[in-house]
Amino acid sequence: MATRRQRVALVTGANKGIGFEVVRQLRREGFHVFLGARNQEAGKAAAEKLNQETRNAGKDEGHGTVSFLCVDVTDPDSIRAAAEDFGKQSDRLDALVNNAGILRDDDKNILTTTPEIFETTLRTNTLGALLVSQAFVPFLTKSDAPRIVNVSSGGGQLTDGADGWAPAYCISKTALNGVTVQLAAALPKFAVNSVCPGWVRTDMGGSNATRSVAEGASGIVWLASEAQQKETAKFWRDRRVIPW
Repeated sequence: MATRRQRVALVTGANKGIGFEVVRQLRREGFHVFLGARNQEAGKAAAEKLNQETRNAGKDEGHGTVSFLCVDVTDPDSIRAAAEDFGKQSDRLDALVNNAGILRDDDKNILTTTPEIFETTLRTNTLGALLVSQAFVPFLTKSDAPRIVNVSSGGGQLTDGADGWAPAYCISKTALNGVTVQLAAALPKFAVNSVCPGWVRTDMGGSNATRSVAEGASGIVWLASEAQQKETAKFWRDRRVIPW
């Protein structure tokens, strides 16, 4: 059980990539972080790796801890079970980071996008974030400064039109931004924001991406931990508001 003064966060899709790094940085900020992943073996190994880093550093005091939470954001039953499991370990959640997302290799052309590609992508990237938010709002309401951070993408921006890249993925992120503003309207005491981490060197971003994982995670962590609570219903990159 987290202490009364220790902040608590949940990060979905966090066994690798940006999500893993967000957990690492929040742990360094002193959070008790629940590392959410659908693969139990990978999730437990990731959580143990981060806790081992803390032990090796010999600076347990002032550092947070990491707990694994099994959650498949595409499965409503899994989300409900995760919320029940979470409730046995903490009575409060301060920050929810909806990071879980997919980019299909066959997501290449809007004219050939199949219903299966489209539905699978939106179920994970958009509906998953909404369902997880709904399930964990009861815990967030117990926080003095509840925050929801939806990890979006510049590909979801409508301002300058589209370039045709990964259409289902980009549409899912446009829709995720819609979820953000709707949640912000429904939860006026919350800080609910979307954030673009930039082009990051991960399995999804590829080795040619311009940003390290640490750089990509930085803005997400800032919104989850340091940004002013009054900042809500906005789209961010590098701690600056960008157009929808």
